[in-house]
Amino acid sequence: MKKVTAGREELGKFAPKFAQLNDDVLFGEVWAREEQLSARDRSIVTVTALMASGILDSSLKFHIKNAKNHGVSKDEMAELLTHAAFYAGWPKAWAALRMAKEVYEESE
Repeated sequence: MKKVTAGREELGKFAPKFAQLNDDVLFGEVWAREEQLSARDRSIVTVTALMASGILDSSLKFHIKNAKNHGVSKDEMAELLTHAAFYAGWPKAWAALRMAKEVYEESE
């Protein structure tokens, strides 16, 4: 998995500890635990959790792209967001599905 440096790039000077935890712990250690859960499955969980929490910003878009890069197909993404809509809320699903559509259409 490619090393994530977004924390340091975006917040390194303003919040260096947060940036370090983001890059080294969350992505460097937790996401690296592929024996316990594949990056593909971790991506599915993360996208679902962000959408359900109402995190409908660039964080969700990053993780949708990450899911796509880890093998989650367009049809699977649409299905998982549709399924989650019944638990997380229809408006959140609308926003997430629009974002996913944009991400998956970028490479068409």
